[in-house]
Formats: sequence, structure tokens, C-alpha cells
Amino acid sequence: MKRFFRLFYTLWYLQPVQLYGRIWFKLYRPTLDCSGTPTLRTLAGKWATPIQKPVTLLRPWAFSFLNETIECNFPEDWNNNDREKLWLYNLHYFDDLQGLEGEERREWHSRLIEQWIQDNPPPQGNGWEPYPLSLRIVNWIKWALAGNQLADKAGASLAVQARYLSQRIEYHLLGNHLFTNAKALLFAGLFFQGTEAEKWLHRALKIFSQEIPEQILPDGGHFERSPMYHAIILEDMLDIVNIMRVYQKAVPEGWEEKIEEMLSWLKAMCHPDGEIALFNDAALSIAPSPQKIYCYAEALGFRNPPDPSGLTCLKDSGYICYQHKEVSALLDTALIGPDYLPGHAHADTLNFELSLYGQRVIVDSGTSCYGAGQERQRQRGTLAHNTVTVDDQDSSEVWGGFRVARRAKPKNLQVSATEHSIQVICAHDGYRRLPGKVIHTREWIFGQRQMVIRDTLSGKFTKALSRFHFHPDVQCRQPASDIYGEVLLATGNLLKWTVKGGAARFTATTYHPEFGKSLQNSCLEITFFEKKCEVQFTWF
Repeated sequence: MKRFFRLFYTLWYLQPVQLYGRIWFKLYRPTLDCSGTPTLRTLAGKWATPIQKPVTLLRPWAFSFLNETIECNFPEDWNNNDREKLWLYNLHYFDDLQGLEGEERREWHSRLIEQWIQDNPPPQGNGWEPYPLSLRIVNWIKWALAGNQLADKAGASLAVQARYLSQRIEYHLLGNHLFTNAKALLFAGLFFQGTEAEKWLHRALKIFSQEIPEQILPDGGHFERSPMYHAIILEDMLDIVNIMRVYQKAVPEGWEEKIEEMLSWLKAMCHPDGEIALFNDAALSIAPSPQKIYCYAEALGFRNPPDPSGLTCLKDSGYICYQHKEVSALLDTALIGPDYLPGHAHADTLNFELSLYGQRVIVDSGTSCYGAGQERQRQRGTLAHNTVTVDDQDSSEVWGGFRVARRAKPKNLQVSATEHSIQVICAHDGYRRLPGKVIHTREWIFGQRQMVIRDTLSGKFTKALSRFHFHPDVQCRQPASDIYGEVLLATGNLLKWTVKGGAARFTATTYHPEFGKSLQNSCLEITFFEKKCEVQFTWF
């Protein structure tokens, strides 16, 4: 019965297209069209150099993805089931065509394209799944626009790939997948000319006319509430403007304004180190760094947004950002994502991250893997985040790698500021599904060199924990007392903590700033004595 209700609540939120679309996607077999190659459209403008990617092709057939380097043996390694699925997807993306100093590997790239065509007949294997297919189409076209010569076979293959993709659009997944599919169709529709290409272009623009207003919130944030996916979609938007200008196609009204808003949102959601917060399925080194995005945007004529200061309320996304002198705090009072698309959500409601003196101190645990394993489940669970766990349950019922059944919803957000303090209060109802009908309310108070976090639990419960995960560079040692102690920051400063209404201890855990990376760190775990528990952090 538990499995039945979990599935029921998961399906309850889905849109109809996600239900019947899955059936259609599974049963429908597109007609493979290997007819002639359309002619190329004449360039009418200058292609601006896009964001250069990290080098992943180390030498012929040696690839490094997700912090794992493998010498591939083709053709079997294109679809080697012993490899992680995401690693194989990266193999088919061809991101290294946009890699740093790629001109020095031009011959390798040409051979790799030829090898892929030879080893991956349509429509077999990972490379013909819509998402890697979409990314590869864009990367091949970018490579050609940069002045590289696509062989006749590659041009013919590119057309076949675009035709196949046009019949495999991921309406059943929606979100960033649908956005990526549409981007690939737009690139193919502009790169080629003729009736067929115009159909791809028209379809892409139709999808974007619906998805851009849906996916980009009024405050500029991407609706999946993951800073990493926000950066990916922002790069997509910049690429789209770039290629439309190259072929002198009018950029639809409002798109450039959306880009400006997205740039400001990204700037607000970064730490002083210039990198993104790790909320939801976010990790470093997947999306381009924010600085690279700002430089690309400037090259296309967009302004570099000013550094945020003071209090920034990203109302539509649900994030609160506070930047003042030595402190930078990012507070998560957000929905876990769109109701119908929580695949990248974590059970992290009322989570936060904190930097002091330019260094990360209290961190989200991050994301190191996808799939449906125990480690993926742990990283999505509430215990992996800086918030409160009640009766060993997650605040949102995350399961199956990318599923969520009943989910927490934030409520009663209040933000106030005076000359000397900032106060943010928010509650969530994720634990109301438990017998004790618990509501969790968290209050953050920022004052002169201190932060107070006050947690209140209404209703009945047996056990409650609040957890604060420290960056690996923070030196933590087990305190002599369970109500106060201190840690040494990487900058040499001290951070002292004092607890009221609970008992604290340090536990060992892991931090995952990148896919495939797991670092040892310490977590301050506080057991509630009563319904209210408070911890005060003071830095010197």
C-alpha cells in the first residue's frame, strides 16, 4: 500500500502529456529518413565565439568526464553497459568540439565525428536518445560555424539526426529536455535551408513561444530551481540569440529582456568565489562558470549585471540572498520545483548556504551522481541538507532517482530589514503527512557578525534533528560541551556556535561539489529537546 500511495501522489501532479506521452514515446517507432542532404543556408552575419568548454578529449579515444578518465575501445564503448549512463551520454555530446584550444585537436575531432557515424547507425544506442542527440547536433553545427569543415558524410548524418529528433521530441519529460530539443531543431533549421529546414525552425520557435514564458520565471530564475540548470538554459538562450543574428533572423520580442533578467538572477545566486550555490541537482563544472557566461553575454551586447549587495528577494523563485561585508547567505524558501516536473528536486526546504570572508563555510551537500541508487537517494534526502529532519523522514518524498510523491510547500514567508538586522521567517508543511501533523517554521536573523537560526516544530514528533554541513576546508573538532563550540575557518577566522533547546555533536559525512567527486567533511547535528531549538553562529 505504501508503494501504491507513493506512486499515486507522484502521478497526481503530472500533466496529461506526460502520461500519454510516455506511452506514445515507448510505442512509436519513427520512420528513418536518410534522403538527401539539404543545402546550407548562407551566412549573413558573424558567429560570435561561444563559451569554450573544458578539454575532455585528452588524446585520440581517451576521454575525461565526471572526474573519470577512460581510454575507449570503439565501437563497443559507445554503449558499454559497464559505464555509468551519464558518462556515456557525455561521450555522445561532443562537447570537446567547443573545448579550449580546440583548433589544436581539429584533426582528432574530424576523426571522432567520422568514427561516431561509422559506429552508431541510426537509430541504435545512447547517441540516438533525444537529449544527447540534441546536444550533439548543436555542437557539430557550432564547430562548423567556427570555420571547421564538416565532411559530406557528417553533413548527411546531421540532417538524418535532425529528422529523427523532430520525431522524438521529449514532450513526456518537458522542462530542460524539451528546451534542449527545441534548441537543436532551431540550429538545424537555420544551418540548413529549404522546406524541411523551415519546418524544423518553425517547430522550434513554436516550442520556445510556450516554454520560455513557462520556464523562465518573472524574477529571471529557471523554474526547476537549480542554479546549475539555470546556467545551462541561460547559455542556451545566448546561443540562440547568437545563431539567429548570424542568419539575420529577428529575435522574438522579450527574449533579450529575459536574458538580462537571467543574468541578474545568476549573479545573485553565486557565492563570493564566483560559483553557483548547490541547491537541488546542482554541481560545479557541468554548466559553464558564471564568469564565462557574463563574458559571452557581453560579447553579444548584454550588460554585465552589478554585484548584488544587501538583501535580494527572488520572489518568484523563492530564494533570499543576503550579501553584506564579510557575509553572504543564500536561503531556500522555494518550492521544490514545478509541480509536474520535480525530477531535479531535493528534500531541502528551508535549506541555506553561508560564506564568510569570501570562503564557503556552511554548504549544501551537492550532487555527485544520477540514477536510482542508494547514494543518489541519500544525496536528495533531507539529512544531506542544512535543515530539519523529523522522525527520520524526508520533508518531501523523493524516490526513484528523479521522482517525488508528496512534497513540502513553503508558506507564510516574511522578510524584514532594519538598520542593524535582517529577519527571514518561513514555514513548510512537508511533515503534515506524518501522524503528528508537524509544521516546521524557520527563522533566520542576521546581525552584527552573527546569524541566529530558530526552528519551531508544531504538532507531535518523536525525534527531530537540525544539521549544518561544513565545507571540507573548515576545521571541526568534537566540542567538550554539547551546547557550544567553535570551528576554524580556512581564512583563520573563528566561527563559534551556541545551542538552546538541543544537544549538538559533530558527525562525519561527505560533500559533493562535482559529479564523480566525494570529499570528507563534518556536519554539526543538533538533537531537539523540545519543539523549539535555536543555534547562534558568531564569527570573529
